[in-house]
Amino acid sequence: MDKLKNNIIQSDGLKAPVIRIGALQWIRSNLFNGVFNSILTIVTLLLLYKVVPPFIKWAFIDSFWFSTAKECSAGDGACWSIIPANIRFIIFGFYPHELHWRPLLAMIMMVGLILYCKNRDHWKKSLIYIWIAGLIIMGLLMKGGLFGLTSVDSDQWGGLPLTLMLSVFGMVAAYPLGIVLALGRRSKMPAVKTVCIIYIELIRGVPLISLLFMSAILFPLFFPQGVTINKIIRAQAAIIMFTAAYIAEVVRGGLQAITRGQYEAAESLGLNYAQKMRLVILPQALKIVIPPTVGILISAFKDTSLVVIIALYEILKTTRTALADPAWMGFSPEAYIFVALIYFVCCYTMSNYSRRLEKELHS
Repeated sequence: MDKLKNNIIQSDGLKAPVIRIGALQWIRSNLFNGVFNSILTIVTLLLLYKVVPPFIKWAFIDSFWFSTAKECSAGDGACWSIIPANIRFIIFGFYPHELHWRPLLAMIMMVGLILYCKNRDHWKKSLIYIWIAGLIIMGLLMKGGLFGLTSVDSDQWGGLPLTLMLSVFGMVAAYPLGIVLALGRRSKMPAVKTVCIIYIELIRGVPLISLLFMSAILFPLFFPQGVTINKIIRAQAAIIMFTAAYIAEVVRGGLQAITRGQYEAAESLGLNYAQKMRLVILPQALKIVIPPTVGILISAFKDTSLVVIIALYEILKTTRTALADPAWMGFSPEAYIFVALIYFVCCYTMSNYSRRLEKELHS
C-alpha cells in the first residue's frame, strides 16, 4: 500500500508528454481541415502570389536608393532616393540647417528618458526631478537664447521633434489629469462630480480637430490685446485636454471593477481617502486598464498629425512639403511608406512595452 502511495506521489510531479507534429500534419490540421478552410487557404495563396512578387520586384529588385529624381523617373522600381535626398527636411522641417544637431540631441535625450523609465526599479521620486531637468534642457536646446545658443522661433520647429514633443508631453500630462478627473467623477461632493462630468462629456462629444481650431482661433480672443500664447503650447493644451477625457473614462471603468471589499479593507486599516486611493485602489485599477489606456495613448500619438490644420509642420506635413518639389512629386508612396514605418515603430514599441508591463504586474 505504501509503495502504491509513493508511486502516485511521484507520478504527480511528472510533466505532460510533449506532442510533436510534423509540418505537413500542421498544415493539414490548420489550413486544410475543411472545405471552407481549404478554399480560403487557396484563395489567400493566390492573392499573395499576385501581390507579393510584384511588390518585392518594385520595392527591392528594381528600386533606386541613392539616385537622382531623373534616374528614378526613367525606371520602373521604387524611388527610395527621395528619403536620403530630403531626410533632413522631413525630420527637422524648417529648423535652421546648421543647427540640426540641437533637435537631434533633444530627441536623443527624450528617447533616453523613455528607455530609462522602462525599468520599474527607476520609478522613484527622483525620476520626477530627472524628467523636469530633461524637459528644461530639451526646451533650451530647441528654443536657444541662453548660454550662447542661437534663438530659434517656434514657428520653425517641425518634423519628428515636434511630433515627439506633442505626443510624449501630451501623454505624460494627460495621464495624471485623467486619473484626477476619474476620481472627481466618482466623488461624493456634488460640485466636483458635476464639473468633472461636464468636462468629460463635453470634451468627448467633440472631435480633436475642433479643439485645435478653438486653441488656434478662439482661445487668443480671451486674452487682452497684445498678449499671445505660443501656438505649440495651445495645440499641446488641446491634445492634453482631449486625451485626459478619454483616459478618465477608462480609469473610471477600472475603479468600478474593484470590489467593495478592497475599499472596506483599506478603511479598516485606518487609511484616509488619499492613502486608500494611492496605496490600495488605484494600483489595482490602473493595472486592470493597461490595454485600453495604451490604446488611447497610441491614438493620441497618431492624432498629433492633425496639428497641420493650425499650420504646425509635424513629420507628415514636412513629408507633404517635400513632395511638393516638382522633381519628387511622383514618388509619394515611397515617402509615405517611410513615415508609416516611423509611426509603426513608435506604436509597436508602446504596445509591446504595455504587454510586458501587464505581464510583470500580473505575475
